[in-house]
Amino acid sequence: MCEEAGDEIAALSAIYCGEDEFELLEDSADNGFVFRVKLLVQGTPLVLTFHLPRDYPLQCLPNISVGSEHLSRQQCQAIKEKMMEKASELQPEPMIHDLLSWLVDNFSVFITAPTPSVQSSQQDDQNTWVALLHLDHMRAKNKYIKTIEKFTSDLELTGRLFMGRVILILLQGAKENIKEYMHLQKTSKVDVDSSGRRCKEKMMSVLHEAPLSDALHQLRIPRFEVKECSTLEDLREEFQAIGFIQLYEEFVPSLL
Repeated sequence: MCEEAGDEIAALSAIYCGEDEFELLEDSADNGFVFRVKLLVQGTPLVLTFHLPRDYPLQCLPNISVGSEHLSRQQCQAIKEKMMEKASELQPEPMIHDLLSWLVDNFSVFITAPTPSVQSSQQDDQNTWVALLHLDHMRAKNKYIKTIEKFTSDLELTGRLFMGRVILILLQGAKENIKEYMHLQKTSKVDVDSSGRRCKEKMMSVLHEAPLSDALHQLRIPRFEVKECSTLEDLREEFQAIGFIQLYEEFVPSLL
């Protein structure tokens, strides 16, 4: 990693030092830095996730993910695209703080953007898929969870990771992003084997993968969260709370 990137991370953690404002998710010689910044801009909470690859900032731009419960998916995507355009202007200098300052200064442009048309919303619904995955076990639990959170953040997927007697991952998002998630889950070293060596996921099963049905088209999960379910009743209640009890009843009992 470029030394400048490390210095930039240190500076950002000092600038965004409020509770939960800054979180370093990964510091890897192979993958670079991944971190999350939470901002409150004009009363709107934003969650921005940045991935600084090894060759940042000299040879590549940061990867950016934008999320907010108060903005539409189209608005978040527009913010991301404009931030990437701004990033190309700032290269090859470290740019994250400048990008965040630019976002704060120009945020009113995004929140006053016209609401997407009905046709656009319908097309968005058609492109939204749901997948339910089952994991047999996790040995390196904390690291595995952080990896899942990173994958879902990078791919702009929402849903739940249910931890308990059974381990389930419920994903919601674009079909191609869900496909990419499953590819990453199977091909990346996400856990450790019985000897403590890093290994790939070999026992993941896909229980369900389909477009969001007409009956469920309003059940948009706003973010990805980890839920600890100590009992099966807890698990059932979590599915019930997000409106996917049908998936629970169809697939979970057969796993017990």
